[in-house]
Amino acid sequence: MTNTISILGSTGSIGRQTLEVAEQMNLKVAALTASTSVERMEAQVRQFHPCLAVMTDEAAAKDLAVRLADTETKVLGGFDALEEAATVPEADTVVTAVVGMVGLKPTLAAIKAQKRIALANKETLVCAGELVMDAADRWGAEIVPVDSEHSAIFQCVQGCKDRSEIKRLILTCSGGPFFGMDYDEVGKMTREDALRHPNWTMGPKITVDSATLMNKGLEVIEAMRLYRLPLEQVNVVVHRQSIIHSMVEFYDGAVMAQMGTPDMRLPIRYAMTYPNRGINPAEPLDLLKCPPLTFAEPDREVFSCLRLAEEAVVEGGTACAVLNGANEEAVGLFLAGRIGFHDIARLVAEARAEISVVKNPGLPEILAADRAAREVVRRLK
Repeated sequence: MTNTISILGSTGSIGRQTLEVAEQMNLKVAALTASTSVERMEAQVRQFHPCLAVMTDEAAAKDLAVRLADTETKVLGGFDALEEAATVPEADTVVTAVVGMVGLKPTLAAIKAQKRIALANKETLVCAGELVMDAADRWGAEIVPVDSEHSAIFQCVQGCKDRSEIKRLILTCSGGPFFGMDYDEVGKMTREDALRHPNWTMGPKITVDSATLMNKGLEVIEAMRLYRLPLEQVNVVVHRQSIIHSMVEFYDGAVMAQMGTPDMRLPIRYAMTYPNRGINPAEPLDLLKCPPLTFAEPDREVFSCLRLAEEAVVEGGTACAVLNGANEEAVGLFLAGRIGFHDIARLVAEARAEISVVKNPGLPEILAADRAAREVVRRLK
C-alpha cells in the first residue's frame, strides 16, 4: 500500500490523473517532475507541496524557481535531476509517467533505492527489459504496471499458482483511429487525424503510436519482459470497445479477462493500493449499457509497426532500443509535420536495417543504440 509518491512526468496525462487519484486517496506527494510546463507545475506544487520539483528544461527550471521562491519546495533542472526525484527518501512509490528513453535511468535509480515502481513508461522495459527486471530482482523492488493492458494482465495472474500455468497473454488493442482502412487510405491521414483516438485521451506521442500500432508492439515487448515469456505466448487482438483491457489464457483452457471502463485512473489506483483494492469513486462499468464486444486480427501489413516490434524482440540485444529510438524520433517528425504517416514505419525499418545489433548489451550499449537510431532517422527523413 502506497503512502507517499513521486511522479516523473506529473504534467502529462498519466501524471495529472495520478495526482487526481492521490488527492482522492489522501496520498502525500514527495517529488514532481516535468519538462517545460512551468505554469502547470507551479499549480501542482502549490496544491501538493512536494519537497522537490524538477524541470528537465533548464530555462523552465529557472522560471519555476522564481515563481516558487515563496515556498519550501526545492527546484532542480536537467535530466540528471530526474534520478534525485526518483530516489527521494520520503517516497515509497515512484510513478514513472515520463515518455521515452528518459525514463530508463531514473527507473533504475528508483529500483536500486528499493521503491515500488508504478510503471507507466513502457520504453524502459522495451529498451532494457532484462537489465530492469534483473535489477528489480536484485534489489527487491516491486514493479506494478500502470498501462491498462499490463495492469489487466497483472490483475488476472494474481490467482494463479505460478507462471507455468499461463498458456498465453492476450493483449487487447483498440485498433486506433484508422482501423479498417487500407494502406492507401491510411497514407493520406494527417497529424490531426492520428490524434483522434476513438476511446482514450492520451498525450500526442502515445496517441500516434496507437494509430500506427507501434504502441501495441511496444506492449508486446513489455509483456514479454514483465512475465518472462516468449513471443509465441503473447498475442494481440483488436477489441474496438476497450472494455476488456487484456486477457490471460491458462493451460486448462480457462481465459481470465479484466474488464472496466476506459479510465486510466483505475489501473493507477490499483498500482497504489496493491495488493489491496480500495474504493473507487468513479462510475463503474455497467454491463447492461455496454456495446457488443468484438474481436479481430490486427493488420500487420497496413500497420507494419506492430510487425517491426515483434521482429525486433525476436532478434533481441539492442534491436528493441533501435526500434524505440527510431520510432520516438520519427513520431516527433510526424507531429512536427515534417514526414507523412507511413514514413514512421519506413524510417524505423531503415534504422533497424542499418544499425548492427549488439547481443547481451549493458546500459552503455543500449543508450548508444538509441542515439544511433535517432541519428539515422534524422539523416534519412
